[in-house]
Amino acid sequence: MEGSRSVPEQTDGLTLRTKIPLSEHTSFRIGGNAAYWAEISSVPMLAAALELCRSYGLPYFVLGRGSNVLAADEGYTGMILHLGDAFSAVSLHGNTLVCEAGASLAKTAKTAAQAGLTGMEGLSGIPGTIGGALYMNAGAYGYEMKDIVTECQYMDDAGGLHTLPAETLALSYRHSRFMEQPGIITSVTLTLRPGDKDSIHAAMQELLARRSEKQPLQYPSAGSTFKRPAGSYASLLIDQCGLRGMRVGGAQVSEKHAGFVINTGGATCRDVLTLCEKVRQTVKEQTGYTLELEPVILGKAGDTACS
Repeated sequence: MEGSRSVPEQTDGLTLRTKIPLSEHTSFRIGGNAAYWAEISSVPMLAAALELCRSYGLPYFVLGRGSNVLAADEGYTGMILHLGDAFSAVSLHGNTLVCEAGASLAKTAKTAAQAGLTGMEGLSGIPGTIGGALYMNAGAYGYEMKDIVTECQYMDDAGGLHTLPAETLALSYRHSRFMEQPGIITSVTLTLRPGDKDSIHAAMQELLARRSEKQPLQYPSAGSTFKRPAGSYASLLIDQCGLRGMRVGGAQVSEKHAGFVINTGGATCRDVLTLCEKVRQTVKEQTGYTLELEPVILGKAGDTACS
């Protein structure tokens, strides 16, 4: 079997690291080791990593800042393709920003604000990358990626590059075409509007302060734990069911914001998923609403699942 062969630590300019703790690379601070870790700094390096995965029968997972990810306690047996600071260039062209996928939303929003461009203020506090934000059509405070994306570039499993206009990306609430169709987002083009620099900076500061006031940012989490169900809000439903503060091991429904499950210390993936399932069951029984988990599960997360 191909996957049983020894994977070289260096090939085609690519250096692999092994047994990397996912708990150190996810905002939940949860997860076992990744078998292989590739730090991606260019499109050719990404293609080389994919070729290695094909040659050795390795699954892969694309990771940015790990802010919307819950990693399994058992770790991940494949290769993590990390699109982070080494792949985060942002270039300005008039009202347009061309962003490598690893650029943080905060960095991109700051670049836009400094150029007097409006349209990203509400996205500036989301602790993710541009690639991850497009993948899930991230949004907050009335701002969404779908409102500013004009096109993206992605790489297929064979290493080929393709460009797609925004209208083909199937962007809707916490959804894009990449959730069903394979492809690694490599760059995103955003088109913003001219605005007043002072007003843009003031709006960003106001929204960041609101986020800090209402969300349990002092604890590790993956942000909002459940997607917003049609016709209501997850936090409202969880609150109505009296679940604020409910715990399983080190995982807790935040007392500050019921829409967040937080890691109070030493929480495992199983703790989080067990707590999520208890919340889902109770909300379903008492309100009729079915809650859907928002974070992506990385690795095999045991028998307990949240969907």
